[in-house]
Amino acid sequence: MTAEVTGAIDYDGRSFRSAAAETATGTGAPVGRYHQERDTVWAEFSGGAVVRGYLVGRQVGDGRLDLVYCQVLADEKIVSGRCVSTPEILPDGRVRLREDWERFGPEASRGVSYIEEIAEHEPST
Repeated sequence: MTAEVTGAIDYDGRSFRSAAAETATGTGAPVGRYHQERDTVWAEFSGGAVVRGYLVGRQVGDGRLDLVYCQVLADEKIVSGRCVSTPEILPDGRVRLREDWERFGPEASRGVSYIEEIAEHEPST
């Protein structure tokens, strides 16, 4: 069971990774380290098939994140797109984000993914 978010979340210093075990390849699922200044949110991420990735955007009034991303993959592809992330609070207090994403370019696609905050006592890599 999750709780709806009624206000803004401060993402600064939080780390997230995929909630789906099947996305872990190579050294594991990508880990994103988030930063926030006022309503601007950005992150760096890497791991698994992602050599390096970045996202940047804004936290809107209802707590959602409106983001764009770009990443370089291990197969040398460069991928970009946009994502709207909707937060939920898990029973243990961590944040879970539902990511409604759209990939641009020759391999354009859309989908939904979930990422969860890494607990402070868990290793991030």
